[in-house]
Amino acid sequence: MMTNAATLNKLIEMRLTAMADAFRIQLQDNVHSDLSFEDRMGLLVDIEYNSRKNNRLKRLIKQAAFDQTNACIAGINYSAGRKLNKSQIHSLSTCSYIAENHNIIIMGAAGSGKSYLACAFGIEACKQFYTVKYVRLPELFVDLAVARGQGDYKKVLNQYTKVKLLILDEWMLVSLTETESRDLLEIIHARHKRGSTIFCSQFSPAGWHGKIGEATIADAVLDRIVHDSYTIEIHSDGSKDLSMREVYGIKHNSQ
Repeated sequence: MMTNAATLNKLIEMRLTAMADAFRIQLQDNVHSDLSFEDRMGLLVDIEYNSRKNNRLKRLIKQAAFDQTNACIAGINYSAGRKLNKSQIHSLSTCSYIAENHNIIIMGAAGSGKSYLACAFGIEACKQFYTVKYVRLPELFVDLAVARGQGDYKKVLNQYTKVKLLILDEWMLVSLTETESRDLLEIIHARHKRGSTIFCSQFSPAGWHGKIGEATIADAVLDRIVHDSYTIEIHSDGSKDLSMREVYGIKHNSQ
């Protein structure tokens, strides 16, 4: 007959460490003695299952490299001056847009909370075990430039095209070079109808065209984004409105 010590060792060897810890507690605590074998086994399996899910969630959040890991939907500021649509945000937090390969455009002035909101959506996606990557657009181009020089361009490009939710912060903050425009088209084209992207920008899509550069590339990029995107406008209070760059060009899409 297998001894309890041998059982514990085998659980640990199989990397069922949470189950092993729970089994050890059951052996030491008589509180479970009145439960049936099936119930005690069920408790052990539940503990291991939940432990693995929690560990997976932690890995996904770490790999996403969020700018704000404390962001959460419950922490969003809905003060009147911001004019946020609470029902829209809660609908998007279900991540149905990811299942449908749609995008989100978040627009607002510097410091308006675009990154926080995007990271909150990203963490909700991690909770549903979608792969997520957060990156500032300038950093993305640096990554691709370095990779091109090291012969790893395709590998790094795939990291941005294969992830299920890509969050691009500081979107179209400055004008792009010709190489950057073409790199961007590669990513947007590869992700079109295959993944979801959140764009955080101080500009409306009407202002993106000139920053992308070549008209045909700009048209191709915008065509693959605008028609498949939900839009969130974050307004500022009073004098802070002076920092907004443009009048928004897209209205809220219906859910």
